[in-house]
Amino acid sequence: MNEARSIKQNALPDALPNFRNLGVTLRILLISNGLALLQTLLQADSWAEVPLRMMQITTLLTPILLTCLLLLWAAQPWLNRIAYWRGVLMVNALAAAVTLVIYYFGGELYRPPGRDDAWFDAVRYTLLGVLVSGILLIYFRWRSQVLSRAIYDARLQALRARIRPHFLFNSINAVLGIVRTQPKQAETALEDMSDLFRMAMSDAQDLVPLRQEIGLSKQYIALERLRMGERLRVDWQVRDVPDDALIPPLLLQPLLENAVYHGIERLPQGGSISVALRRSGDELQLRVENPCAPGGAAPHTGNKMALQNIRERLALLFDVEARYKVESGADFYRVEITLPYMKEQAL
Repeated sequence: MNEARSIKQNALPDALPNFRNLGVTLRILLISNGLALLQTLLQADSWAEVPLRMMQITTLLTPILLTCLLLLWAAQPWLNRIAYWRGVLMVNALAAAVTLVIYYFGGELYRPPGRDDAWFDAVRYTLLGVLVSGILLIYFRWRSQVLSRAIYDARLQALRARIRPHFLFNSINAVLGIVRTQPKQAETALEDMSDLFRMAMSDAQDLVPLRQEIGLSKQYIALERLRMGERLRVDWQVRDVPDDALIPPLLLQPLLENAVYHGIERLPQGGSISVALRRSGDELQLRVENPCAPGGAAPHTGNKMALQNIRERLALLFDVEARYKVESGADFYRVEITLPYMKEQAL
């Protein structure tokens, strides 16, 4: 199970890759086979020799690679609890041990009869296994550093600018309009504003409970209703969502903000925003759909910035295991996001 995690700038570079992540697994397979192809080209004397050399290398590489991935998948919870450099040593030691075991039990498949320098081959293959493991770990650390610097800066700016100034001014004016006639409602609205801005300005976490994000989004909608009244309606379809689900913070609220400013607000009669969340196996699916004025389905700059920010955060946190899709028509705009279902850690 997972708990909410910090996304401070120095958190990601000192962590091993998540070996249970599909994107990490695919990158390991692609890079390893790419290195095998490079070795093949260096060893072959002609193009006709390349397929045979590649088959010889992959015959040993494939069982080593699959065994290491399986063991690392099982050891992931333990690797998460140890220091980064100790984890690096453990991963490299695992690669060396698996290489030796598979080479030894491979028998004549890897040691042709009559060859006297079998120990030399064993040492050579072990060093190659450790070298490939080291290259992969260096790549993932480099990727983590690059992503964390670029996306952290972009995310921090986006989160601080997420609640636009005109929303603040409109909310204040709406509160001033009811402060004498409806003091209790005005007090509730100010509390909602305080919670909303505190969340936007706080040091964000990787993942927060879904109920917290829904509560924040409902506070946002309540503030917008102060100025839009019955023109703004929201159909919440969240009954089937597990109470322990985790999602990235400020994921739902920006989508609702886009739906309000680029959809409902432009319709004289207003409209209803549909928010649907559900769990499907190991995935959590989120859909936000709003009506829009004819000819106004295409997103403008503000809409693109919100979706770009969401895309970058999903890529950083979940790699290829998260995906999003945008659909627009003559009178509707829909955003669908699918991400892994992660549980809040029980106390």
